[in-house]
Amino acid sequence: MSHHNDNVAVGHEQEGMDKKGIWRIFFILLALTALEFLIALGFVHHWGIIQKGMFVNVVYIILTLMKAYYIVAYFMHLKFEKSGFIVTCSVAFIFIIYFIILLLIEGGFLAGALQSHPVYPH
Repeated sequence: MSHHNDNVAVGHEQEGMDKKGIWRIFFILLALTALEFLIALGFVHHWGIIQKGMFVNVVYIILTLMKAYYIVAYFMHLKFEKSGFIVTCSVAFIFIIYFIILLLIEGGFLAGALQSHPVYPH
């Protein structure tokens, strides 16, 4: 009979996350989400400490990007991939963001142009 070694990775650090790491990331995401709700419902709407505006939007964007990083890095396992794959995904992500910004700029221009010179005037 041949001897099968089921534990091939003896001596090598196992890539991925254990239960403790998953719970740690879960609680980080929970804290970031709770902070977003505290800002939105507490500071802005209920207590009126912070006014809606650019500052609040920037804070929301930063918190959302932090959550997106944790989700992509740990739950989609991108943190454990080779650096070439990470660069490829990052470049594609940057192009997508760039195209979204371009579409928003062009959409704003077209909205203004169509309001001042409508295609079908009344």
